[in-house]
Amino acid sequence: MREFDIHAELAKLPSCPGVYIMHDARDRILYVGKAKILKRRVSQYFREGNKLSPKIRRMVSQVNWFEYIVVSSELESLVLENNLIKEHRPPYNTLLKDDKTYPFIKVTTDEPYPRVFLTRRQEKDKARYFGPFTNGVSVNDTIELLRKIYRIRTCNRALPSTDPSLRPCLYHQIGQCDAPCVGLVSEEAYAEMVAKVLRFLGGDYSDGIAYLTKRMEEASEALEFEKAAEFRDLITRVKALAQVQHANDKRLDERDIIAMAREEEHCVVQVFFERNGKLIGREHFHMQETDERGDAEVLSAFLRQFYEGTPYIPREVMTEIMPEEAELLEQWLTVKREQPVHIRVPKIGDKERLIRLAKENARMVIAKDLEKITREEARTHGAMRDLAGLLGLADLHRVESYDISNISGFHSVGSMVVFTDGRARKSDYRKFRIQSVDGPDDYASMREVLTRRFTHGLREREVAAAAVENAAAAASAGNGKIGGNSFSVFPDVILMDGGKGQIEIAEEVLAELGLTIPVCGMVKDDRHRTRGLYFRGEEIALSGASHGAAGANEEVAALVTRIQDETHRFAIEYHRSLRSKGQTRSVLDDIPGIGPTRRRAIMMYFKSMAELREATAEQIAGVPGMNRAAAASVYSFLHKEEADGSGNEEPECDNEAEGSENAVTDGDSERD
Repeated sequence: MREFDIHAELAKLPSCPGVYIMHDARDRILYVGKAKILKRRVSQYFREGNKLSPKIRRMVSQVNWFEYIVVSSELESLVLENNLIKEHRPPYNTLLKDDKTYPFIKVTTDEPYPRVFLTRRQEKDKARYFGPFTNGVSVNDTIELLRKIYRIRTCNRALPSTDPSLRPCLYHQIGQCDAPCVGLVSEEAYAEMVAKVLRFLGGDYSDGIAYLTKRMEEASEALEFEKAAEFRDLITRVKALAQVQHANDKRLDERDIIAMAREEEHCVVQVFFERNGKLIGREHFHMQETDERGDAEVLSAFLRQFYEGTPYIPREVMTEIMPEEAELLEQWLTVKREQPVHIRVPKIGDKERLIRLAKENARMVIAKDLEKITREEARTHGAMRDLAGLLGLADLHRVESYDISNISGFHSVGSMVVFTDGRARKSDYRKFRIQSVDGPDDYASMREVLTRRFTHGLREREVAAAAVENAAAAASAGNGKIGGNSFSVFPDVILMDGGKGQIEIAEEVLAELGLTIPVCGMVKDDRHRTRGLYFRGEEIALSGASHGAAGANEEVAALVTRIQDETHRFAIEYHRSLRSKGQTRSVLDDIPGIGPTRRRAIMMYFKSMAELREATAEQIAGVPGMNRAAAASVYSFLHKEEADGSGNEEPECDNEAEGSENAVTDGDSERD
């Protein structure tokens, strides 16, 4: 635990803008905030007699130390605060639960032969962007429709091209591209089609409908009724798309309409997206940690987190009330958009009606989702709170669970599974391939896994502490990342799948590294299911109501079972993958100078490995494609293997990773 005199450090705080970060005794970030004057703002938390909400008092009681980053302006502090909140998601900050990205339609008008495609990132280029849209499927349908009507290319070839080997693609063969790649359409004619595409995406569908109607009539007159039916169906799709674009505004403005509804501790924010005077979509978002915060504060937190993550910012943001620090938010949004952005609260007329409509939609979402939200809260956050109560811990957010998997000591692997606030955090999972243990020694294997995990975490913390010095520079560059990788975040409690022996191993490792983290064992019943927890020398039952309400204990038991099952699954799947690799690997793979062709020839020439081992160097040299040097290498390797018994030696490591789950196969805890 670091030596930190809070009151002495408060006296050193500067009277300038900056960001402050509150840490608990395990270095977990509890809260990130910004201040116009750091000294005054941070001191308010620790001044006796200050009226703080119960939640803030609870947070302050956990603060073990704080750090701060001085910046040059209040706007810079807002940017850095947003980045740190997004990176660390502190438990006492008001957080946007949904991390959504929205698709755009991009037209590369800066190219001689522009393309049309879906993108989720709006870049600072000369292309035209349409959106954002809330439904990726409908965007793809629209692009497909444009390709069928206007025959715009989809390839990423650099055109015009002088490559004589180019051939028209399949889209040209089926009539959905005019093949500019081989010069079958002029740049001027192609530009006319692109202009029609831009009008179509801007809401003018008349050209498209007129063109399709003409083609339908021509096909009908030529008695090509199937083709006429295809054009008829396309006309129907265009008209349906036109009907979706409703709520016209004569001023053709672009704006986001934002309102929220609250029910006890639940909060939903509804956003309507209006572009070119048309309502193109809507989306709702759940906010957490809002119960002790006012509407203006919650709305301000939402705007900062939402517009930090979305690639497009409209000219106008309409809200039901003015958010906190509205002037600063307008300044920040203007910088991001590079054009003026205004936050307004409409009082009368159509705009006020849209606000009421958004609020009503938010209320409907809460009414529809409240039961599901409450149930999910009970099985995640609620179960973690109840587990903390059973163990007598003040707070519980991150749980790590470990397991060892092997068959008679072969392919020994360890797994680390992480749950935060009751949910699996797969990006923090780790796989360990045991390196220092021979045979089925689960205790020694667990010692290796825990030592590697926490040693690596301590190294990451040292690097992160040094990086804090340069954090202000990172903030001005738009990167507020301070912490290291996931290993630098230590758990509030460790769950061991084994009994007292594994608990003792874990406690010994932690003591050797100077760490104080509670360790808890999962006690199994006859069916190998967790019936209780072994903690600090006693067993805590998870059945019945001896430690609280029966329902609460049932949720804790369900949570612990999920953690146990996930730990087993993760370890067994990694172990199975290594076994599969081992079974498909040939001893010939390890012979120096023998490549795939000669390996294949050897396997075709000799009927079995036993026959190969009995062969002389001269007989091996008789394999097609072999020379005497290669044959001598094979013979020497096989007979050396017999002498030293190393034939089944495990390959050193394979750095395997699976999806977002990461493999750790060496002492440096590599992450793929």
